[in-house]
Amino acid sequence: MGLIKFLCAVITRALFILVSLTGVWRVTRVKEDPNYWFLTFLFLPLVAEMFITLRRRKGKDYKWFSPPIFMFLISIIPSIWILELHYQQDKLSDPQCKKLDSWENLRRVMTVNETQGNFTYHDYLGNINQVLSAVCSNDWILALHQILLILLIVGKWLLPLGGGVTRDELSQLLLIFVGTAADILEFTSETLSDVKDNSPQLVYIILAVWTWSMLQFPLHLSVVNNKPDCEGEPGAQEVSLLSKHSTDIWNIVEALFIQDGPFLVVRLTVMTYFDVFHQMLVFFAIKNFMVVILNFYRLAVICQDFRPSSSDSRISTVPAL
Repeated sequence: MGLIKFLCAVITRALFILVSLTGVWRVTRVKEDPNYWFLTFLFLPLVAEMFITLRRRKGKDYKWFSPPIFMFLISIIPSIWILELHYQQDKLSDPQCKKLDSWENLRRVMTVNETQGNFTYHDYLGNINQVLSAVCSNDWILALHQILLILLIVGKWLLPLGGGVTRDELSQLLLIFVGTAADILEFTSETLSDVKDNSPQLVYIILAVWTWSMLQFPLHLSVVNNKPDCEGEPGAQEVSLLSKHSTDIWNIVEALFIQDGPFLVVRLTVMTYFDVFHQMLVFFAIKNFMVVILNFYRLAVICQDFRPSSSDSRISTVPAL
């Protein structure tokens, strides 16, 4: 079992580095500047974390926070920022490329130079490079977004459990990650497609909110339970609202301040200030608004139910005369 945990810890971090390296390679190709290879220095914290965790914790993750996922985000987010900004600035002058929007286009991309015979190793590498370069910039960026989110979910699944985290809590966390990843991908793909050529500041706003929303993945406070099992014990009435409903309150905080709240603000800004309006934008803005309102309602219910229970527990401690 120790060997399996060790292999899972190493393989997960290797996948993180491989995807980040792919992002850096794409940046150097697009910007045509080898100096962008210095972005690989951002991999060093992830490598250092791997050695420290394997040595001190036998590869096990932490209970409340996942350092490898956080380091992975640090290593790949700058590359995605550079690619997104470059695409938004130069998308009109984007050279002829092959879009991956049908099986026929995918076959055409995969069969570049297929008719040439007697491949050498150098020719083979050059053919792969040509195939990858033929894909449109927007498809490359979308693929990086998708692989990033999928790998965050799979990586958390493969990482050895931290101390105190149960399999039930891990399964709940992974299900939350799937829903969160779908919402984040929809936000970036839909909202960035609404950016006009004269609105570079909107790109910065969207990418900043996207980066902020990605911070949900290293944190596990929305599932891991910290409340003590003290029902029926003396002193149970001393339990505070935060300790009793920590997971619920953290879920509300995530929705209001990390995901749906900021997403709603951005979509309202796009519709009002940047004068963009279409059916899907309105639908997702309404969806974010409903989530925000329902979370305020949930918070009010939690507080209202906690007050009577606290009052009842205080009354029960008064000795009968």
